[in-house]
Amino acid sequence: MAQPKITARVTPNARVDEIEHGWRLSIPAGDATNYRNAQLDDYAGLSRHQFPHRFTRRISLFARTSSDSIPGTWGFGLWNDPFGLSLGFGGNPFRLPTLPNAVWFFDASKENYLSFQNERTHKPAPTNGFIAQIFRSPKFHPLLIPAGLALAFSRKTTRQMLGRIIGEDRVAVSVNAAEWHRYSLTWEEKRVSFEVDNIEAFKSDVSPKPPLGLVVWIDNQYASFTPDGKVGFGVLANPEPAWLEIKELEIRD
Repeated sequence: MAQPKITARVTPNARVDEIEHGWRLSIPAGDATNYRNAQLDDYAGLSRHQFPHRFTRRISLFARTSSDSIPGTWGFGLWNDPFGLSLGFGGNPFRLPTLPNAVWFFDASKENYLSFQNERTHKPAPTNGFIAQIFRSPKFHPLLIPAGLALAFSRKTTRQMLGRIIGEDRVAVSVNAAEWHRYSLTWEEKRVSFEVDNIEAFKSDVSPKPPLGLVVWIDNQYASFTPDGKVGFGVLANPEPAWLEIKELEIRD
């Protein structure tokens, strides 16, 4: 396949710098008043239906971080940028929030709770830490309307409904992220598999719906929607600068 153009996007004082065969994404130290993000993606300026990736894709890269414990989130993979909002002004594509479709390696600090599943009815699985994770969502589902209406009265009920709409699968990945490792994921129509250092770490028949875009990022953000309906989101202090380095990124059919 022709390689889509990869674009760097950063908040003030964050950086994306080229290194040998790759990039370093870095955010400065700071308190919990400002959002800090360094990101690479290949969907800048595109509407969601124009995102470049469809079945089948294999993505591989080498990665390491400044620490194996970074406040906020970082990761790499494919997603549909579900929370992106643009009304189409200034040459930007029209884009409204939607349900998530994603397949990625994702690290989330302890403040995060990244699941819509009911833990009583699904197998126990990590909701933060370093995980291989998949979300699969339809464009529309009849429960979306009552889920939205319930939000004003019971976030717990809304979350339970979303858990019936959004398919998920995930597993903890046990590596020292501060050391170089080779990460790969293969996304097919009915199967997804993850590898670490050429050894299969996880496979699932939950597969996100296309089209998706490549994203590599590091930030100081957190988001949480717990089974009892508590919602939390915001930014965290990171007392030390933090970075994510990647190299030898490959995207293949």
